[in-house]
Amino acid sequence: MLPPKPAEPYHTELVGFSGWRLTRLGAQLSRSPAGNLPDPLQNQTGPTIMHSLESLPFDNAFARLPSTFYTRLAPEPLPRPYLVAASAEVAGLIGLDPAELARPEFPQIFAGNQLLPGSEPLAAVYSGHQFGVWAGQLGDGRAHLLGEITGPGSGWEIQLKGAGQTPYSRFADGRAVLRSSIREYLCSEAMAALGIPTTRALCVVGSSAPVRRETIETAAVVTRLAPSFIRFGSFEHWRVLRQMDALRQLADHVIERFRPECREAANPYEALLRDVGRRTGELIAHWQAVGFMHGVMNTDNMSILGLTLDYGPFGFMDAFDANHICNHSDDHGRYSYKSQPQIGHWNLYALGRALAPLIGDQNAVQAAIEESYAPAFEGHFMNLMRAKLGLAQALPGDEDFIGETFGLLQDHHPDYTQFFRQLGCLPARVADAGRDAADAPVRDLFIDRAAADTWLALWRARLGAEARPDPERQAAMQAVNPKYVLRNWIAESAIRAARSGDYSEVEAVHACLSRPFDDQPEHERFAAPPPDWAEGLAVSCSS
Repeated sequence: MLPPKPAEPYHTELVGFSGWRLTRLGAQLSRSPAGNLPDPLQNQTGPTIMHSLESLPFDNAFARLPSTFYTRLAPEPLPRPYLVAASAEVAGLIGLDPAELARPEFPQIFAGNQLLPGSEPLAAVYSGHQFGVWAGQLGDGRAHLLGEITGPGSGWEIQLKGAGQTPYSRFADGRAVLRSSIREYLCSEAMAALGIPTTRALCVVGSSAPVRRETIETAAVVTRLAPSFIRFGSFEHWRVLRQMDALRQLADHVIERFRPECREAANPYEALLRDVGRRTGELIAHWQAVGFMHGVMNTDNMSILGLTLDYGPFGFMDAFDANHICNHSDDHGRYSYKSQPQIGHWNLYALGRALAPLIGDQNAVQAAIEESYAPAFEGHFMNLMRAKLGLAQALPGDEDFIGETFGLLQDHHPDYTQFFRQLGCLPARVADAGRDAADAPVRDLFIDRAAADTWLALWRARLGAEARPDPERQAAMQAVNPKYVLRNWIAESAIRAARSGDYSEVEAVHACLSRPFDDQPEHERFAAPPPDWAEGLAVSCSS
């Protein structure tokens, strides 16, 4: 029996200066402050003791759950694996000595050909809504959880993505391809450097084994880390099966392992839903502010910890368009940039319906979502946008001004990343005679320079309300407005080089995106908008 359809969310309205706004989800939502939520990965700096591959300390808490939650099975061997790229920083998170990355055993282990001592490989079961339609049982169709490395906080689970078929593969081959694995590796680490909660990526291992997608490609495995890979759909699965004991066990596992403060609440499961609502709101606010589009926000791709999970047809905004769809499999634009806040709200109702038997009161479910998600999204989005615009204080009228800013971007489509980066170079005050030259870094992004001039006058008037010294403001803006993001053309250039056996471009992109806010003369080419050859790039769910 299918679950009740999640309640239709409030629509994200686009109203304001030019007829639209991003930040309201509904006129009746609570306006309580979002509070300061810790990053789920904050303080997870990794053990100080450096381990060899053989001495990594496994714990495997998820494997202690009943066997109905997973299937134990080993990864399928991958022929002739070779190392494409590896992150010494991520190795440090699990206390792995970076020297271990150069060992010949390393690609064998992270292709799934050899098991680490103490690992207990398994594939987890879950269900979910895909493109708004109930898809039934899903699960780790091409992922194997090796286990959990003990460390500060909750530790880190290690998962191989693309390591072969599982009972949840349905009719798929259980493999990932080099193209998608490089994209996930680079974007996971780019998002972490931007300060956005995310899974991490340790390495990519390739193979000459053929894999059929739209064309014949070669196989690869990306190794990713997270405190947990539990999803909204993990709870939907047990709710649909009416297995309330399993539903409660999973919720208790999440609370005890990751959210122990919820246990002190009058209703721990309601507190968990509120926590997920807040973290999801803040996560999507950060996506919107940096111009990131996930591309496939199905409930099985939503992390219960508020992490960015499952990098497939993602994209970063080039020329701004709120209607942009980064996934060419998304025929109706369900997961367009402007729709992401609405979809986050919809997905929370799917999770809320799954948790309702534990919470016990439908009104409490609705209140938990409405009083957490929208205030967290709106509050965090406003704070992020103030920072991007160089505003240190919250003043009346800021919401309208930010709406006018997005109206300008929507009407004239400048490059989103460059607009905010170049804005941070401009002075707060300038003489009329020198205005055009001083404002050229921003004006030159617009065909209609008069429109840019009009908006810049409004921006300077708002800056004048604070009288913040230019050096302080400009440094603050450069620290929050990245110069480098993983544009599709950058990922594609690294993929094309890797297909020919040259992995230096993957390394260069990774090095650049690990410092996205710094000027890097050696990587200046990665700050450019898309070249002509990249105009036809399309990314689909197979990516």
